[in-house]
Amino acid sequence: MNLAIIGASGNVGRKTLEILEKSKLPIKKLYLVASSKSAGKIIKFRNEDIKIEKLETFDFSKAKITIFAAGSLIAKDWVPKAAKKTLVIDNSSFFRMQKDVPLVVPEVNGEALRKHNNIIANPNCSTIQMVLALKPLHDEYRIKRVIVSTYQAVSGAGKSSMDELLEQTKQYLDGKKIISKNFTKQIAFNLIPHIDNFDKGGYTKEELKMTNETKKILDEKINVTATCVRVPIKTGHSESINIEFENSFNFDNIIKILKDAPGCKLIDEQKDGGYITPLEAEGEYTTFISRLRKDNSNINAINLWVVSDNLLKGAALNTVQIVETLMKNS
Repeated sequence: MNLAIIGASGNVGRKTLEILEKSKLPIKKLYLVASSKSAGKIIKFRNEDIKIEKLETFDFSKAKITIFAAGSLIAKDWVPKAAKKTLVIDNSSFFRMQKDVPLVVPEVNGEALRKHNNIIANPNCSTIQMVLALKPLHDEYRIKRVIVSTYQAVSGAGKSSMDELLEQTKQYLDGKKIISKNFTKQIAFNLIPHIDNFDKGGYTKEELKMTNETKKILDEKINVTATCVRVPIKTGHSESINIEFENSFNFDNIIKILKDAPGCKLIDEQKDGGYITPLEAEGEYTTFISRLRKDNSNINAINLWVVSDNLLKGAALNTVQIVETLMKNS
């Protein structure tokens, strides 16, 4: 098949290329597309030099599937145009909550790919890793409520934010004054309980994405409340999740379910270092679950810690897995 990547020079675009390089997908022709700023640059893929094309002049009919990794502003204008000529998988948040657009994590709701209007949405990075852990538990015990606090790496805010963390760290260690550019406050040696814009009721859009997307992917009846925090980490999102079930549960069975959860690995030794941190999750396709325990304040609830590489399973990897699932079902 012919495949195109829009936003090929960005964080997610580059990660998508890395994953495709290692995949067994039968790509006949790969088209790399970006803004005029990147157009003309050469990127090597499977021993072939590919020149980046300009978005405004790209012919979408050349690709069977087109991956958009260019943000909501680009997606808003270009995805509907592209979808008339190619099947689009969009990484942005713009189409996620539209009723006729499937929002997909293949291990969780891959069956949703059977019906679409040439637009498929990739969920929010924090939502993806959480629903991977929730899905098998919900199937067995029915989840009533989820309380999640996230600790999100700066790579989720783009390359310029990653660069700023490094710059601020140097400035702080040199005793220089720090003026934030991409963040609302200093991010080096700090954390910021604010991701995306504030909405009504005091929640941020990032927090509402986790709530609304989880409901759409898993079950509208699940109550979800989130607090999303930006932390001074380059890559890897972490989540502290409290899960309340409708009824009682067997804890040994919970352990077994999570050990068998698709796309996940349970590493939970109750000793120093017996858990996974974002540094260890970087570069890994797996979503890791640790710190599993009963909630001692609620007989029907458990706590766990979930860590995943936000640029891989949280974005690029999930997108490629959607492509693989589509090809498998075609």
